[in-house]
Amino acid sequence: MKHFLALIVFLAVAFAVAAFGAQFQPGEWYAVLEKPPWNPPNWVFGPVWTVLYVTIAVAAWLVWRRRGTGERRARTRFALGLWAVQLALNGLWSWLFFGLQRPGWALVDIVVLVIAIAWTARAFHRLVPAAGWLLIPYLAWVAYATTLNGAICWLAR
Repeated sequence: MKHFLALIVFLAVAFAVAAFGAQFQPGEWYAVLEKPPWNPPNWVFGPVWTVLYVTIAVAAWLVWRRRGTGERRARTRFALGLWAVQLALNGLWSWLFFGLQRPGWALVDIVVLVIAIAWTARAFHRLVPAAGWLLIPYLAWVAYATTLNGAICWLAR
């Protein structure tokens, strides 16, 4: 039961970040921006992010479940700290890009986010390999989003 409740907490945290980001809708400003030809239709983002937030939460839960004692517990805390940092950067991106309409600032954030996700995936993989692998689709999607963000900045100059 304790493990199930912990999973619910990790899901709640991940989806709280999703809810924060969802406050900042693309709107008219985004609709008129020039976008690269590889920009997916808007309807793709919701389903993709829903799956990714689930995998982000499950990965953290898997690491938490095997936290152990001593050195392993310290490495687990560090890895979960990285997880929290990358989630904060994730939520910050929506506010910067859509809320403040600052794609340049958002680009800086998303580049740091890619690094944070990669670092988190590596730390997770060292503790629970499956948890690290669960973050790879997220890393790939955010890397792709980074190219979109960069292209939007480039096209707007």
